[in-house]
Parts: sequence; C-alpha cells; structure tokens
Amino acid sequence: MDPFYTLDGAHLLATSATRGPWSPVHQHGGPPAALLAREMERHAAAAGMQVVRFTVEFLRPIPITRVSVQLQVVRPGKKRQLLAATLVEASDGAARDGGATAGGEIARASGLCLRTLPLTAASPPAPVPPLPPPQASAPFEFPFFTASVGYHTAMELRIARGRFGSGAMAAWMRMRVPLIAGEEPSPLVRTVVAADSGNGISLVLDVKRWTFLNPDLTVYLHRPVEGEWVGLDAFTAGGPGGIGMAECALHDRLGPVGRSIQSLLIEPR
Repeated sequence: MDPFYTLDGAHLLATSATRGPWSPVHQHGGPPAALLAREMERHAAAAGMQVVRFTVEFLRPIPITRVSVQLQVVRPGKKRQLLAATLVEASDGAARDGGATAGGEIARASGLCLRTLPLTAASPPAPVPPLPPPQASAPFEFPFFTASVGYHTAMELRIARGRFGSGAMAAWMRMRVPLIAGEEPSPLVRTVVAADSGNGISLVLDVKRWTFLNPDLTVYLHRPVEGEWVGLDAFTAGGPGGIGMAECALHDRLGPVGRSIQSLLIEPR
C-alpha cells in the first residue's frame, strides 16, 4: 500500500491513500493536516518545545496533487512560540476539475509551542474513563467511502465502545502507511491524522442523505501519544441551522492525552 505522500523534488505528491469520502479527486483532511503539524513539530523539537495546540483551517477542497508546506515563526520566545504554516498546491498552470487554475494556498494552520521540563510531579486521576485496549476492540472500516482505496484503507480502525451511527462512539486508529515515504510517523503526526476522523467515528446522520464537512480541526495535547494507536472517544452534536460540532477525548494506551474539536457544515446531498 502506498504512503500518504511521496517526495517529488521540493514538493510532496499525494497518493490515492489520501482520498476522502466526498470526492474521488480530493483528500481527506487528516493527511494534509498532519503535514502541517509535522512541520511545526520539527521546529518545536529543535527548540526544546512541544506543540500543545494545533489548529488547521481548510480553505477549499484539497486536490490529490503535489503540495508543499511553508512555516513561519509568528512569535519567537524561549518559553512559548506561536507558529503559522500553510499548505500550498504546486502550480503547473493546469486547470482542475472546477475550471480554476491549479496552485495557491489550500490550508493554513497555527500552533502554540511550550517549553518542556523533566518534571516528575504526580498527575491527578484521569477525568475520563479509560478505553478498552485495541486488542480487545472489534475491527471496523468506515462504510461511507465510495472508492476502493483511500484514507479508510490506509488507516486501521477498531471500535472500543459504542455503536456506529449513534452520534457517540469510541475507536482506536493507527496508520497502516507512513505519512511520507521512508519516514517514521511522529506522535503528533499519528494524532492529527486520526483526529480529523472524529466526525466520522461519531456519525449521527444518514450519509446517503447528508454530508458533514469539517472546515477546521483543533487539537490540544498535554503530552505526546505513546505507541501506534490513537483513541478517539467521539461525540457529535448538530444544531437546527445546519451547524454541528464533533468533540473527541484523545487517548493512548496509558490514558488521556488531550482533546480535539471540529466544526461541521451539515448539508443535504
């Protein structure tokens, strides 16, 4: 199975593993969000810091094409730094399916980084119940993808608690393929590429009648995940105006690591 991206000179070439559920020519939000988070994490690690808050906004549907990431330090500092990153579509002058010329900014992200210290202070008990471990959870695959290959086949899922379609479910996810060919995924990459599936895990609508796109994703972390598996204890709520929200308590095998939130744009097909 292909990785999500392969190196293509100064760019990254998206593969079919990035394909999302809404269009055969557009990416799922998880892989491009993880690209932005990866760039921030590399900068933070070099500065002795950790990315504790990551927010990405998807400016338009992200085509399965060549992209690159640009990073900016908005606020430098020794104890905290604010970063900005943009995902840019490589321009070759070609027209996409919508008639627009390829190229330009397609997603932007901000990140808050804090310095880390080797503290050993005891933590209070976890405020949320632990999840059953991955090996005790049932295998699962998202049923609303239309293509045979995509994000849903590049990620392994296991239901830890709840029932699919009920609006609340917990699941474990891990990457079957690397984000970039030949590179071991980092803890933040593993978290972000999974966290963008909170709305899919906690599905509450009939996908034959409705779409529920998320234009953004925010992840808060108090520590990096340990191991390959990321747990999402997810819940979706929808309002009468076609606006919804998906929220996840994020876990690893040791317990909670943070939370994620997505805004949802709900529309009839």
